[in-house]
Amino acid sequence: MSETGTATKGATTATGPRRGLLGSIGPAFITAALVFGPGSITTASSMGASYGYQLLWVPVIATVLMLCFVDLGVRIGLSTDRGLLPTVAHRLTGVVAVLVGLGSFLVVTSFQAGNSAGTGAAGSLLFGGDARVFAVAFTLIGLGFVWLPKLYTIMERTMIVIILVMLVAMVVTAIVARPDPLAAVRGLVPTMPEGSTALVVGLAATTFSVVGALYQIALVREKGWTAADYRAARRDAVLGTLILGGLSAVIMIAAAAVLQPAGVEVTSPATMAQILHPIGSWAAWLFALGLLAAAFSSLLGNSAIGGSMLAGVFRVDRGGLASVPVKLCISAVIVLGGVVAVVFGRVPLQLIVTAQAVTIIAVPLIGVAMVVLGRHRDRGALRIGIPQLVLALAGLAFLVVLAINYVVKLSGS
Repeated sequence: MSETGTATKGATTATGPRRGLLGSIGPAFITAALVFGPGSITTASSMGASYGYQLLWVPVIATVLMLCFVDLGVRIGLSTDRGLLPTVAHRLTGVVAVLVGLGSFLVVTSFQAGNSAGTGAAGSLLFGGDARVFAVAFTLIGLGFVWLPKLYTIMERTMIVIILVMLVAMVVTAIVARPDPLAAVRGLVPTMPEGSTALVVGLAATTFSVVGALYQIALVREKGWTAADYRAARRDAVLGTLILGGLSAVIMIAAAAVLQPAGVEVTSPATMAQILHPIGSWAAWLFALGLLAAAFSSLLGNSAIGGSMLAGVFRVDRGGLASVPVKLCISAVIVLGGVVAVVFGRVPLQLIVTAQAVTIIAVPLIGVAMVVLGRHRDRGALRIGIPQLVLALAGLAFLVVLAINYVVKLSGS
C-alpha cells in the first residue's frame, strides 16, 4: 500500500491549512526556535571570542545541510498518511522505527537540563536573584503551555514571536558591537585554525540538527498541510532555516568584535551579556532577553520532540500533540530537565558525555532513514532528485566524520 494514496488526510490535529501570513509559516520556525538554544549561543560566542571571524563559514555550510534535511522532512510529512514513527516503520521495519524514536528521545532529553538551566541563568541576568528559582518558574510555565488546548497552534505562534525577539536581540547586539565587515567577509573562506576542531564540530552540530529536521515530518502534519501545500512549506523551511543559521552567525560576529579584542574566554552565555555592559546596560539587557527566548523555546520545543517520540515508541501517540498520553510524555521530559537543572545547578559532566555519545550513535541512523524515505517512490512528485540526494549524502558523510572523531577522541583519552 502506498503512503501517498490518502496523503490529503495527513493532518492529525489541525482543521486544515490557514491562509495569510500565519498560514504560510510555522513548522520550520518551530524547528529553528527549538534548535537555537543556550548551547548554540555558547558555542558561537566561544568561536568568535577565540578565532574572531575566521570560522564564519561554519554556520553557512551547516545551514545548507540543515536546509536539505528540513526539506526532506517536509517532503516526507506531506506525502504520508501516517505519523512520524509509523512512516518509518512502514518502509524500514518496526525495529528501525523504535531505534529512531528512542534515539531522538534520548538526544533531546539529554540536553533538556541545559535548556532549563539556561532559562534560569537568563532570568537571573534580567531580574537578579537565584537562577534556580527562575529555572523552576520557567519549568512550570513550560508545563502550563503543554496543557493548553490546541498546543500546536499556540506553540507555533509563540515560537514565531520568540524567533523575532531573538533575531532583533542578536542582530542589534552584533551591530552595536561594531564588527569589521571586511574581516567577516574573509571569514566565509573555509579555514581550520589550530585547535578549532571541537568548536567547529560543536557549532555545526547545533545548527545542523537532524533530529529537528526529522520532527518536521510531524510538524507539517500538525499544521494541516498536504502535498498541495509544498510551495508554502518550502518557503517556510527556507526562511526558518536561514534565520537559524543567521542567529549563529550574528552571535559569532558580535563575539569576534567584542570578546576577542578584550581577551575574554567564554564560559557561559552570560559572558556576552557582561562584556556588553560598557556599551550600555540596555545592550546587555537585550542580549539577556534573547538568551531567555532561546532557552525557553528550546525547553518547550525539545520536550515536544522527546515526548512525542517516547509516546510513538509506546504507540500511544494517536492524536498528536492534542492527545493526553503525548502531553504526559512531554511533561515528563520538561520535569526531568527542570529537576536536573535545580538539583545540580548546571548540566552534570556525565550527562554531557552521555548526550554526546547518544547523539553520535543515533543521529547518523536518523539521517540514513530520512534519506531512504525521501528517495522512496511513496513520495511521488515530492521524491528528492539527484542533486538533493548528493547534498544529503554529503550531510551523512559529515555525520559519520563526527562519529569517527568522537570515537578517536575517546580512544585517545
